[in-house]
Amino acid sequence: MEQEQFKIEVVPLRGKLSGCARRLLDDPEDVEDVVQEVFLKLWYIRDELERYDSVEALAVQITKHLCLNRLRTFQYKPEKLSGSAMLAADDDPYIALEQKDSVSRVMHIMEQLPGLQQTILRMKHVDGFEVKEIAELTGSTPEAVRVNLSRARKKVRELFLKM
Repeated sequence: MEQEQFKIEVVPLRGKLSGCARRLLDDPEDVEDVVQEVFLKLWYIRDELERYDSVEALAVQITKHLCLNRLRTFQYKPEKLSGSAMLAADDDPYIALEQKDSVSRVMHIMEQLPGLQQTILRMKHVDGFEVKEIAELTGSTPEAVRVNLSRARKKVRELFLKM
């Protein structure tokens, strides 16, 4: 594929790829980085793009995988979640401190989960995605997502009670 053909077929996909990345990533800079990385990967394999039935489908798959890789390597910050996860503590500083400590422990435990379980748990409980959406984004079935979600919850509960 020549440069002009690449511009005609691939560059117009920017909007769709950005939308796909925005559904998975919070930071607009990360979204732009992922889209640029997708274009770079496609450029490097431009001579092989004719083999694919749909360059658009390939680009979306690459985008999804790069976003999921970023989510897996994301280091969770308990402070980021604690503000939204705190329940009303009735202005009791001891209850507020205990809740903050509990959230910190849960986030620490989540960091110990395997990559996919960690990602699915985050997508479900932090980002608010539905099981069906998670299945579409991770390329698996809703049943597999439910199983991983159940295992992740069980492991978090088990480790939390041990602490």
